[in-house]
Amino acid sequence: MEKLVSVGFGNMVNANKIIAVISPESAPVKRLIQAAKEEGTAIDVTQGRKTKSVIVMENGQYLLSALQTETISNRIQAGTKTSETEVQS
Repeated sequence: MEKLVSVGFGNMVNANKIIAVISPESAPVKRLIQAAKEEGTAIDVTQGRKTKSVIVMENGQYLLSALQTETISNRIQAGTKTSETEVQS
């Protein structure tokens, strides 16, 4: 069963396909983002706002989000708890 998580501005992503949610502040991550943009594997869902988190997907794509990493993490965890409750019922 797919668990969709909001990554901001009405955009959703399958939580089961997320490998990591990372901060874009370090130099290595900035280089990673630049390379992904050049290769066409970056998906920018920031709506022109500052990138506050990078979501690494199973298929090698990177989602650039304007939401904080903690916000996305909390949404993923909340979705997991909801799913576990539904399974137990």
